[in-house]
Amino acid sequence: MRTYILIIILWVLIHRPANGQPIYSTLTYDAGTSIEIQTGADVCATTININGSFSGGGTICTGPLPVTLSSFNASVNRNNVLVSWRTEAELNNSGFGIERMNIKDNHWKEAGFVSGHGTTSEPKDYYFEDKKLQTGTYKYRLKQVDFNGGFEYFQLESDVSVARPAIFSLSQNYPNPSNPNSKIDFEIPFDGRVAIRIYDILGREVLKIIDETKEAGYYTASFDGSNLASGIYFYRIMFEGSQRFSKTLKMVLVK
Repeated sequence: MRTYILIIILWVLIHRPANGQPIYSTLTYDAGTSIEIQTGADVCATTININGSFSGGGTICTGPLPVTLSSFNASVNRNNVLVSWRTEAELNNSGFGIERMNIKDNHWKEAGFVSGHGTTSEPKDYYFEDKKLQTGTYKYRLKQVDFNGGFEYFQLESDVSVARPAIFSLSQNYPNPSNPNSKIDFEIPFDGRVAIRIYDILGREVLKIIDETKEAGYYTASFDGSNLASGIYFYRIMFEGSQRFSKTLKMVLVK
């Protein structure tokens, strides 16, 4: 009896001749073969013939490998995460689902999808920006999907941390002018009570958007001017906690 002990990842890759047509690979194990694939190892080929027994915590996969991934990284800019990866070769690749998990929730969520390049033997670079995240620690993974519905996962090795804001900030509403809705981004570096109020040109309060206690982090408030007349307004943020902060900006409402 022959025994094969596989302790590394074995990739049986597709080779392309000069005409660009793929040549697929076949693995055949003789009668009486005993195969042990240890956990974390994979044996993959287009066709695998096993004339014996198979054991171990690894996997055997048949069919050409859809994607060869050479790098997978992430970088943080304030509360935005840029995910980047490179493939060395792709086969029948529909694209990549980008999945994110906040370690406090322990639940994967799809953040977006980036289309693949189908079949190619050339390196391809991919990017996805995951915007406006709350303070916390996150994990990322790619769900590579082929055109037949098959998929495999690639997980980022290190966690990604979005730190609390360093300073108070209030952004210009967008879009501006509002017609009649817009968004207002703000950042608070401490826990405390936040109020955002709208005033008319005479300084009279006409609308209260937020008045509640919030944790330090990044936020977006919604302004709805449906019940207000067109014109110029001012919005003010007021923060009370271990520190105090206030700021006023102008907005235009057009209906």
